[in-house]
Amino acid sequence: MLKIIPLGGLGEIGLNMMIIQYDSHMVVIDAGLMFPDDYMPGVDLVIPDFTFLRENREKLRGVILTHGHEDHIGAMPFLLKEFPVRVFGTGFTLDLLREKLKEHVLPLDADLKTVIPGEMQEIGPFRVEWIRVNHSIVDGAGLALETPEGTILHSGDFRIDPTPVDEQLTDLIRFAHYGEKGVLAFLSDSTNAEKEGYTLSERDVKKTLRDYFLACPGRLIVASFASNITRIQEVISLAEEFGRKVVFNGKSMITNVGIAKERGFIHFPEDLEIAEKKMHALPDRQVVVITTGSQGEPMSALSRMAREQHKGIKIHSGDTIILSSKFIPGNEKAITSVINKLYGLGAEVIYENVSDIHTSGHARKAELKTMLSLVKPRYFIPIHGEYRHLVKHAKIAFDMGMDEKHVLIARDGDVIRFNEGNGEIADTIPTGRTFVDGKGVGDIEETVLRDRQKLKRHGMVVVQMVLDEQTGKILYGPEMISRGFVFEDQGQFILEDAQCIVLEVVDEIETPLPVDRKGLEAEIRKRLKRFFYNVIERNPLIIPTIITV
Repeated sequence: MLKIIPLGGLGEIGLNMMIIQYDSHMVVIDAGLMFPDDYMPGVDLVIPDFTFLRENREKLRGVILTHGHEDHIGAMPFLLKEFPVRVFGTGFTLDLLREKLKEHVLPLDADLKTVIPGEMQEIGPFRVEWIRVNHSIVDGAGLALETPEGTILHSGDFRIDPTPVDEQLTDLIRFAHYGEKGVLAFLSDSTNAEKEGYTLSERDVKKTLRDYFLACPGRLIVASFASNITRIQEVISLAEEFGRKVVFNGKSMITNVGIAKERGFIHFPEDLEIAEKKMHALPDRQVVVITTGSQGEPMSALSRMAREQHKGIKIHSGDTIILSSKFIPGNEKAITSVINKLYGLGAEVIYENVSDIHTSGHARKAELKTMLSLVKPRYFIPIHGEYRHLVKHAKIAFDMGMDEKHVLIARDGDVIRFNEGNGEIADTIPTGRTFVDGKGVGDIEETVLRDRQKLKRHGMVVVQMVLDEQTGKILYGPEMISRGFVFEDQGQFILEDAQCIVLEVVDEIETPLPVDRKGLEAEIRKRLKRFFYNVIERNPLIIPTIITV
């Protein structure tokens, strides 16, 4: 029978990863990451848990990629370290993946197979077609997977822009073709299912950008996602139109522009681009800088400019900075901090809240309805979004007349089973998240995160003591060391009272000896936790260190 098993991306933004399985054959669609939430201090990245793949390693036939955003390919280097399988994707997507493999010092001879939208590939029992879709990155694709049980359509991340600047239209004709043939299940992007109407066209964004090129007498600094090649090309074209030279700034921006130029997605005369060090020889009105940092990332080029730490670009009065991207939830504080610093340096800052200088890459309600009406699936499975987005997308299907029994709202780990044309959520497998911290992958557990949270909020108290193992007599200590909890001079009475509590615990040691060191540490931790909360309503990380001799 046929199974669809999401390992990430259902009930959350990011971490997209899904398994399609028929008998002993399995393919993976995307392997993305998500960036850490506030409750994950010290964590660099979050990737899906690969346990289910490890348990079914012999069944894995390949990985299918829909497009090159981090939430769809970011976990691929970690996956390929364990599973050296063939990877299928469009040219630009695989070029971005190759760059990621270089960063992770992985072999560049990974088995990467470039496909062209409209092309068919046989992968085990699956016949797969990549279908062109328009998104906020070039070379995006949806998927048609013909299986022995029927055809599954996967929308990828998409929007329906009738006048795209990059001419990459969502291929509605091909989706309709499969709709006429018959679709067993349609898996569709739910990210903007709450939003009415249609997504703003990229051409409207370009009109807004042109207005700023007309109005701004000084330097223009445009911050965008380095993956948004279409937007970058718009800025380049406007620079050429208005007689400005272009400086590309930020490692990922320079890399992605180079890849896109080789692939033919970006075009500009060679003399339009100038080096950063040459821009100061030109009047400000003849310069536009295209940079990274639209999300306020601390080490990004724009953030360093805002802190006056950028080696080559100093913000001054007369500069106009355009943040041509949306505020990703969770990044608002970092972005507004950068905006305030830029204003403090005399610049004017334009961002999404005050102007239409960005549009989403995800379809809104009217577009989702259009796609559903063309595909006419027997079963509908909303994907890509937090749980409320999946529910809202399901409601769209209900409003269009779909039977509630044929709309399956799944979560990560749900096993969606199809047998003889009938579908159901039949089972659940354990899923989770793997935290990447520096070079450590998966060695950070929830308990470690809880300890880091305590350190972040309330600091720590270390108790050091040496005991005679046979008598329980204190040979040294207890010494109390506080960091980030109370200022030791002002809070000395608290630490002195805490010392008395430790002494009480030691006095209560019962025979028979020798001393149970771990049990004693646990009791000290429990008593001090209660004491500190009662006295000062703080919950520091408490580390008793007892040595027995």
